[in-house]
Order: sequence, then structure tokens, then C-alpha cells
Amino acid sequence: MVCNLLVLGRIRTTPAKAKEVRGMVEKLITIARKGGLANFRRALAALDDPFVARKLFKEIAPRFADRPGGYTRILHLPASSRRLGDNAPQVILELIPAEVQEEAPAKAAQT
Repeated sequence: MVCNLLVLGRIRTTPAKAKEVRGMVEKLITIARKGGLANFRRALAALDDPFVARKLFKEIAPRFADRPGGYTRILHLPASSRRLGDNAPQVILELIPAEVQEEAPAKAAQT
């Protein structure tokens, strides 16, 4: 699930699984933010997929370079979207989107 979250950016699961995966992903992103070969190998040992480890270090970690923590969020879905079969509640676990820099005030200051 950790690899799927890092590749896709958003997964749908149960609240218990989301809370468990959240801690693992937060630690991996913190390791990736520090960079370096030793930290890459630590992440690779946890992920077992070189593609995901490279994506974590090249795309995801730079996105959160200025953020001290809280890289994921859990969005609870309504009761009508419970899982078929066992009627378990569902949540969406996603990476926080990159913050968009507002260019309008910068352009106004230049004129």
C-alpha cells in the first residue's frame, strides 16, 4: 500500500489501514528529504522497488522540502460509500498537493 500511495498519490482503503500506512509514508518522505546514498538505501530496503524509491527521492521529497511534516491526509468518505462485502467504512489517503505559488501579487508589485 505504501508503494501504491507513493506512485498514485491517492488510495482508497479502510481507516485502520490508512492510519498504519500514513506513519510509514511520513517516515519515508522524511528520510528522502535528507537525501544521500545511505538514506536512499534505507528507503529501498523498506520499499523493495527501485522505481518507487527513485520517484520518492526525485519527485516527492523536493515537493515537501519546506514542509516540516504532515505530508499526508485522510479524507473520510460518506456512509453510502462503504465497501461491498463487509460494509467497512472507507477513507481516501492522499499526499498533500504541492502548494501553488500565487503569481498575481508578484506581477502587481512589479507594475
